[in-house]
Amino acid sequence: MTTIANRQRREKDPIVNLMLNGGRVTATFREALFDATAREGLSVNEFCLKAAAEKLKASGREFSGVFHPGDFAEVH
Repeated sequence: MTTIANRQRREKDPIVNLMLNGGRVTATFREALFDATAREGLSVNEFCLKAAAEKLKASGREFSGVFHPGDFAEVH
């Protein structure tokens, strides 16, 4: 697929729901997570999705999303 075709596909990438549940963690992990989200001004969901996106991007995956330029450090 050409670069232009890839770009067009990403622009038409549908928005879908992502349901995450059943996560059980220790109280200290939860406290650290809530502290980190408060410092960044994000919800827990936003923080977790951003962390997952950073990991996916670092592994070479390409995707469109609700992120903005500069949200992730460039991986070289």
